[in-house]
Amino acid sequence: MNDTTPSKGDLRRQQIMTILKQQGRITIGEIIEHFQCSEATARRDLDLLEKKGEVVRTIGGALFEGLTAVRETSFAEKKQQLWLEKEAIARRAAGLIEEGDSVCLTGGTTTFLIARELKQRQGITVVTNAVNIAMELADSEGLQVVVVGGVMRSKSFELSGPLAEKTIEHLNIEKLFLGVDGVSADKGITTFSELEAQTARLLISRTQHTIAVFDHTKVGKASLFSIAPLADVNVCVTDARLEPDMEKVLEQHGITTMYANA
Repeated sequence: MNDTTPSKGDLRRQQIMTILKQQGRITIGEIIEHFQCSEATARRDLDLLEKKGEVVRTIGGALFEGLTAVRETSFAEKKQQLWLEKEAIARRAAGLIEEGDSVCLTGGTTTFLIARELKQRQGITVVTNAVNIAMELADSEGLQVVVVGGVMRSKSFELSGPLAEKTIEHLNIEKLFLGVDGVSADKGITTFSELEAQTARLLISRTQHTIAVFDHTKVGKASLFSIAPLADVNVCVTDARLEPDMEKVLEQHGITTMYANA
Protein backbone atom coordinates (compact mmCIF):
# COMPACT_ATOMS: atom_id res chain seq x y z
CA MET A 1 0.00 0.00 0.00
CA ASN A 2 1.33 3.44 -0.92
CA ASP A 3 1.24 5.70 2.16
CA THR A 4 1.61 8.78 -0.03
CA THR A 5 -1.69 8.24 -1.83
CA PRO A 6 -3.81 11.40 -1.27
CA SER A 7 -6.89 10.92 0.90
CA LYS A 8 -10.39 11.71 -0.32
CA GLY A 9 -10.22 14.95 1.67
CA ASP A 10 -6.84 15.90 0.18
CA LEU A 11 -8.17 15.37 -3.33
CA ARG A 12 -11.27 17.43 -2.60
CA ARG A 13 -9.19 20.31 -1.24
CA GLN A 14 -6.92 20.15 -4.29
CA GLN A 15 -9.99 20.48 -6.50
CA ILE A 16 -11.30 23.36 -4.37
CA MET A 17 -7.97 25.13 -4.92
CA THR A 18 -8.23 24.54 -8.67
CA ILE A 19 -11.65 26.21 -8.70
CA LEU A 20 -10.37 29.09 -6.57
CA LYS A 21 -7.45 29.70 -8.93
CA GLN A 22 -9.81 29.69 -11.89
CA GLN A 23 -12.52 31.97 -10.53
CA GLY A 24 -10.85 33.74 -7.61
CA ARG A 25 -13.48 32.85 -5.03
CA ILE A 26 -15.79 30.07 -3.89
CA THR A 27 -18.79 29.86 -1.57
CA ILE A 28 -19.75 27.22 0.97
CA GLY A 29 -22.84 26.50 -1.11
CA GLU A 30 -20.76 25.89 -4.25
CA ILE A 31 -18.54 23.42 -2.41
CA ILE A 32 -21.56 21.54 -1.05
CA GLU A 33 -23.18 21.37 -4.48
CA HIS A 34 -20.01 20.50 -6.41
CA PHE A 35 -18.64 17.85 -4.05
CA GLN A 36 -21.90 16.58 -2.50
CA CYS A 37 -20.51 17.09 0.99
CA SER A 38 -21.90 18.52 4.22
CA GLU A 39 -21.63 22.16 5.26
CA ALA A 40 -19.37 21.12 8.17
CA THR A 41 -16.99 19.39 5.72
CA ALA A 42 -16.94 22.42 3.41
CA ARG A 43 -16.13 24.78 6.27
CA ARG A 44 -13.46 22.43 7.63
CA ASP A 45 -11.80 22.23 4.20
CA LEU A 46 -11.64 26.02 3.93
CA ASP A 47 -10.33 26.33 7.49
CA LEU A 48 -7.53 23.87 6.66
CA LEU A 49 -6.66 25.75 3.47
CA GLU A 50 -6.62 29.04 5.40
CA LYS A 51 -4.20 27.59 7.96
CA LYS A 52 -1.88 26.64 5.09
CA GLY A 53 -2.03 30.24 3.90
CA GLU A 54 -3.59 29.38 0.56
CA VAL A 55 -6.96 31.13 0.93
CA VAL A 56 -8.55 34.08 2.70
CA ARG A 57 -11.73 33.10 4.54
CA THR A 58 -14.83 35.23 4.09
CA ILE A 59 -18.22 35.06 5.78
CA GLY A 60 -19.72 32.75 3.15
CA GLY A 61 -16.69 31.08 1.62
CA ALA A 62 -13.14 31.99 0.62
CA LEU A 63 -10.95 33.99 -1.76
CA PHE A 64 -7.77 32.81 -3.42
CA GLU A 65 -4.84 34.12 -1.35
CA GLY A 66 -2.93 34.89 -4.53
CA LEU A 67 -5.37 37.75 -5.21
CA THR A 68 -4.27 39.69 -2.14
CA ALA A 69 -1.47 42.20 -2.42
CA VAL A 70 -0.21 41.58 1.11
CA ARG A 71 -0.50 38.40 3.12
CA GLU A 72 -1.97 38.52 6.61
CA THR A 73 0.47 37.70 9.40
CA SER A 74 -0.34 36.29 12.80
CA PHE A 75 -0.08 38.19 16.09
CA ALA A 76 3.08 36.22 16.93
CA GLU A 77 4.67 37.24 13.61
CA LYS A 78 3.64 40.87 14.06
CA LYS A 79 5.33 40.93 17.48
CA GLN A 80 8.64 40.61 15.65
CA GLN A 81 7.97 43.65 13.48
CA LEU A 82 8.62 47.28 14.54
CA TRP A 83 7.95 46.53 18.21
CA LEU A 84 9.70 49.66 19.52
CA GLU A 85 7.86 51.85 17.03
CA LYS A 86 4.55 50.32 18.06
CA GLU A 87 5.36 50.89 21.73
CA ALA A 88 5.95 54.57 20.98
CA ILE A 89 2.63 54.79 19.10
CA ALA A 90 0.88 53.08 22.02
CA ARG A 91 2.31 55.56 24.55
CA ARG A 92 1.16 58.50 22.42
CA ALA A 93 -2.29 56.99 21.95
CA ALA A 94 -2.67 56.15 25.65
CA GLY A 95 -2.08 59.83 26.40
CA LEU A 96 -5.48 60.51 24.83
CA ILE A 97 -7.21 58.43 27.50
CA GLU A 98 -8.39 60.10 30.71
CA GLU A 99 -9.82 58.81 33.98
CA GLY A 100 -13.54 58.19 33.57
CA ASP A 101 -13.27 57.33 29.85
CA SER A 102 -14.91 54.35 28.23
CA VAL A 103 -12.58 53.14 25.50
CA CYS A 104 -12.52 50.24 23.07
CA LEU A 105 -9.41 48.41 21.86
CA THR A 106 -9.73 46.21 18.80
CA GLY A 107 -7.24 43.43 18.11
CA GLY A 108 -3.68 44.10 16.96
CA THR A 109 -0.16 44.47 18.29
CA THR A 110 -0.36 48.26 18.70
CA THR A 111 -3.68 48.11 20.54
CA PHE A 112 -2.27 45.30 22.70
CA LEU A 113 0.54 47.67 23.68
CA ILE A 114 -2.00 50.41 24.45
CA ALA A 115 -3.58 47.92 26.88
CA ARG A 116 -0.21 47.49 28.56
CA GLU A 117 0.07 51.26 28.94
CA LEU A 118 -3.27 51.27 30.77
CA LYS A 119 -2.56 48.50 33.27
CA GLN A 120 -1.65 50.83 36.13
CA ARG A 121 -4.32 53.43 35.36
CA GLN A 122 -7.53 53.99 37.34
CA GLY A 123 -11.18 54.59 36.61
CA ILE A 124 -11.24 53.54 32.94
CA THR A 125 -13.65 51.11 31.27
CA VAL A 126 -11.99 49.10 28.51
CA VAL A 127 -14.14 47.30 25.97
CA THR A 128 -12.35 44.82 23.74
CA ASN A 129 -13.13 42.08 21.27
CA ALA A 130 -9.59 40.67 21.52
CA VAL A 131 -9.02 37.76 23.89
CA ASN A 132 -5.31 38.49 24.40
CA ILE A 133 -6.02 42.11 25.37
CA ALA A 134 -8.66 40.99 27.89
CA MET A 135 -6.16 38.56 29.43
CA GLU A 136 -3.46 41.25 29.56
CA LEU A 137 -5.81 43.48 31.58
CA ALA A 138 -7.28 40.70 33.73
CA ASP A 139 -5.28 41.63 36.85
CA SER A 140 -5.71 45.41 36.52
CA GLU A 141 -7.83 46.35 39.52
CA GLY A 142 -8.28 49.98 38.46
CA LEU A 143 -9.91 49.06 35.18
CA GLN A 144 -13.30 47.66 34.30
CA VAL A 145 -12.90 45.27 31.38
CA VAL A 146 -15.82 44.41 29.10
CA VAL A 147 -15.27 41.56 26.64
CA VAL A 148 -17.33 41.38 23.46
CA GLY A 149 -18.24 37.77 22.66
CA GLY A 150 -18.08 36.00 19.33
CA VAL A 151 -16.02 33.55 17.27
CA MET A 152 -12.25 33.93 17.69
CA ARG A 153 -9.86 34.27 14.73
CA SER A 154 -6.59 32.56 15.59
CA LYS A 155 -4.39 35.06 13.70
CA SER A 156 -5.59 38.12 15.61
CA PHE A 157 -7.38 36.68 18.70
CA GLU A 158 -10.33 38.90 17.75
CA LEU A 159 -13.91 37.88 18.49
CA SER A 160 -16.40 38.69 15.76
CA GLY A 161 -19.61 37.56 14.15
CA PRO A 162 -23.31 37.82 15.12
CA LEU A 163 -22.73 37.34 18.86
CA ALA A 164 -20.19 40.18 18.95
CA GLU A 165 -22.47 42.43 16.91
CA LYS A 166 -25.41 41.78 19.22
CA THR A 167 -23.34 42.96 22.21
CA ILE A 168 -21.85 45.98 20.43
CA GLU A 169 -25.30 47.27 19.46
CA HIS A 170 -25.93 48.04 23.16
CA LEU A 171 -22.63 49.84 23.85
CA ASN A 172 -21.85 53.55 24.01
CA ILE A 173 -18.10 54.07 23.61
CA GLU A 174 -16.26 57.37 23.93
CA LYS A 175 -12.97 56.50 22.22
CA LEU A 176 -12.30 53.63 19.84
CA PHE A 177 -8.66 52.68 19.22
CA LEU A 178 -8.67 50.82 15.96
CA GLY A 179 -5.85 48.63 14.71
CA VAL A 180 -5.79 48.48 10.90
CA ASP A 181 -3.85 46.63 8.20
CA GLY A 182 -3.94 49.38 5.58
CA VAL A 183 -4.51 53.14 5.31
CA SER A 184 -4.87 54.86 1.96
CA ALA A 185 -6.40 58.05 0.60
CA ASP A 186 -8.83 56.32 -1.76
CA LYS A 187 -9.56 53.03 0.04
CA GLY A 188 -9.69 54.41 3.60
CA ILE A 189 -8.89 52.02 6.45
CA THR A 190 -8.81 48.34 5.62
CA THR A 191 -8.17 44.89 7.10
CA PHE A 192 -7.64 41.29 5.99
CA SER A 193 -10.75 39.79 7.57
CA GLU A 194 -14.29 40.36 6.35
CA LEU A 195 -15.66 39.49 9.80
CA GLU A 196 -13.29 41.89 11.56
CA ALA A 197 -14.13 44.65 9.09
CA GLN A 198 -17.84 44.17 9.77
CA THR A 199 -17.30 44.24 13.54
CA ALA A 200 -15.09 47.34 13.27
CA ARG A 201 -17.74 49.19 11.25
CA LEU A 202 -20.30 48.53 13.96
CA LEU A 203 -17.88 49.69 16.67
CA ILE A 204 -17.31 52.93 14.76
CA SER A 205 -21.07 53.50 14.69
CA ARG A 206 -21.20 53.15 18.50
CA THR A 207 -18.31 55.49 19.37
CA GLN A 208 -17.85 59.25 19.63
CA HIS A 209 -14.20 59.35 18.52
CA THR A 210 -12.43 56.87 16.26
CA ILE A 211 -8.65 56.79 16.60
CA ALA A 212 -6.73 54.73 14.04
CA VAL A 213 -3.33 53.50 15.24
CA PHE A 214 -0.80 52.17 12.74
CA ASP A 215 2.89 52.12 11.90
CA HIS A 216 4.34 53.63 8.72
CA THR A 217 4.36 50.31 6.83
CA LYS A 218 0.53 50.38 6.65
CA VAL A 219 0.37 53.78 4.93
CA GLY A 220 -0.57 53.81 1.27
CA LYS A 221 -1.65 50.17 1.37
CA ALA A 222 -5.10 48.66 1.05
CA SER A 223 -5.94 45.26 2.47
CA LEU A 224 -8.71 43.09 1.13
CA PHE A 225 -11.72 44.37 3.08
CA SER A 226 -12.72 47.99 3.68
CA ILE A 227 -13.59 49.06 7.22
CA ALA A 228 -14.52 52.67 6.57
CA PRO A 229 -13.57 55.74 4.55
CA LEU A 230 -11.07 58.16 6.08
CA ALA A 231 -13.93 60.57 6.78
CA ASP A 232 -15.09 58.24 9.58
CA VAL A 233 -11.78 58.65 11.45
CA ASN A 234 -11.14 61.49 13.93
CA VAL A 235 -7.48 60.93 14.83
CA CYS A 236 -4.56 59.01 13.34
CA VAL A 237 -1.59 58.06 15.51
CA THR A 238 1.51 56.80 13.73
CA ASP A 239 5.28 56.68 14.10
CA ALA A 240 6.74 58.40 11.03
CA ARG A 241 5.97 61.58 9.14
CA LEU A 242 3.38 60.99 6.43
CA GLU A 243 3.89 62.03 2.84
CA PRO A 244 2.62 65.60 2.19
CA ASP A 245 -0.15 64.31 -0.10
CA MET A 246 -1.44 61.98 2.61
CA GLU A 247 -1.23 64.69 5.27
CA LYS A 248 -3.23 66.98 3.00
CA VAL A 249 -5.96 64.37 2.52
CA LEU A 250 -6.25 63.85 6.28
CA GLU A 251 -6.44 67.61 6.84
CA GLN A 252 -9.21 67.89 4.24
CA HIS A 253 -11.23 65.35 6.22
CA GLY A 254 -10.58 67.22 9.49
CA ILE A 255 -8.50 64.36 10.86
CA THR A 256 -5.87 65.13 13.51
CA THR A 257 -2.54 63.41 12.87
CA MET A 258 -0.36 62.65 15.88
CA TYR A 259 3.22 61.37 15.71
CA ALA A 260 4.66 59.05 18.33
CA ASN A 261 7.86 60.99 18.91
CA ALA A 262 6.53 64.51 18.46
